[in-house]
Amino acid sequence: MHAAATSAAPDVDNLTRCMQPAHSDRAMAVRTRFAPSPTGFLHIGGARTALFSYLYARHFGGTFVLRIEDTDRARSTPESIQAILDGLTWLRLEWDEGPFFQTQRFDLYRQAAAQLEAGGHTYRCYCTPEELERRRAQALAAGRSPAYDRTCRDRSGPPPGGPSVVRFRTPPEGTLVIDDIVKGPVRFEHADLDDFVIVRADGTPLYNFCVVVDDVDMRITHVIRGDDHVTNTPRQALLYGALGAPLPRFAHTPLILGLDKTRLSKRHGATSVMAYREMGLLPDALVNYLVRLGWSHGDQEIFTRQELIDLFTLEQVGRSPGVFNPEKLEWLNAQYLRALPADELASLCIPFLQAQGTPVPPDRARLEAALLTLRERARTLVELAEMARFYFVDAIELDPAAAAAHLTPGVAPALDTLIGRLRTIDAWTPDAIERAVRETVAAHDMKLGKLAQPVRVAVTGGTASPGIFEVLALLDRDTALARLAAARAQIDAP
Repeated sequence: MHAAATSAAPDVDNLTRCMQPAHSDRAMAVRTRFAPSPTGFLHIGGARTALFSYLYARHFGGTFVLRIEDTDRARSTPESIQAILDGLTWLRLEWDEGPFFQTQRFDLYRQAAAQLEAGGHTYRCYCTPEELERRRAQALAAGRSPAYDRTCRDRSGPPPGGPSVVRFRTPPEGTLVIDDIVKGPVRFEHADLDDFVIVRADGTPLYNFCVVVDDVDMRITHVIRGDDHVTNTPRQALLYGALGAPLPRFAHTPLILGLDKTRLSKRHGATSVMAYREMGLLPDALVNYLVRLGWSHGDQEIFTRQELIDLFTLEQVGRSPGVFNPEKLEWLNAQYLRALPADELASLCIPFLQAQGTPVPPDRARLEAALLTLRERARTLVELAEMARFYFVDAIELDPAAAAAHLTPGVAPALDTLIGRLRTIDAWTPDAIERAVRETVAAHDMKLGKLAQPVRVAVTGGTASPGIFEVLALLDRDTALARLAAARAQIDAP
């Protein structure tokens, strides 16, 4: 069930319990999380990470947790938090617990830092930023690693005073192997890691430390995230061990690239999830597309939400980056549009009609019927609304090229005859309209297309539309006759 968007107090009393190795029954219960930083909108890459975490939890009947990692107070904003919640809600990625906020969990981090200190896993570092920078420069000049040189690691005697950070005491030797579900075994050498900072001089905990404490406290069993987080994994794994907590399973998913095979960014077009809603895409179509950027099930392209839940496993996630193709996404969206029931299609399209200033007809049946004539041609709700405009506005503008090509003096006599016939037919139905048109072309010894295309231009403004008899029937008689008369008058205009 979708949890309310409210904060939750940290479970400080349970810290010690959560820091212990999980019992077998707990280890069997799948718990995943999505933990975005609220420094902007929910982007495509983040949405796919959330989707994979959601599907994996649902596949195993587990729990999907939402955590907002807002410790970067300078960049985190309420607007960004709301944008993330809105994006997840629109995609229908319902979270089971949360959202939790890291800024409300500092007591938990302080207790965990004290636990690490008591176990001898951390030490105070009094090196000033200027000293650290000077040593880095010297190390680089000498061709050595610029990592922290552990000056304070084995400091003896009284502390020098002044501000100090808390550093993790990384084992200087050894190899860490992570059995990544997607990437396979990944090796990390302790010698390549420095004694990283877990708490700043002002007492603020840092990212890698908070993530581990949160994941342990929330009993996360599977950490699913982008491949760009692989470098965080060894430090976090060492923290798990120091806290006496079991290591979760890691799954680092491949990055999403643009068509030019560079990392997806704003230059490739919209990257915000909500921007795709504004472009007229359906959430199920975007979900379907995102899951296929890295995951596959045979050659199947289109999946229902339940099929994704039933079929999704991390073992089927590939290692190669996915390429984001906007045209493929729009093709997929068109398939979803065509499958919508008429009433749902109309409800979804109404806001887009209103946004472009098109009056929405009070006759719901007419609205649904009109949209159904066009949806085979539309890829998005924006396109559908634009195509449907001619049905509902009082006056239309004729495409100049179409008018010049088809509204010619030679067709004027046939238009006069057709207007007269349409005024007198008993029923304003596609069949009756078709009879009137065919009788007219027979009377003027012309082919159907020679009259149908000028009529199409006259009543829709262009040369492409659904079947012209159906179009005329959906326009009320007065509107259709007025447009035909206006087009006929344009032929005679100087």
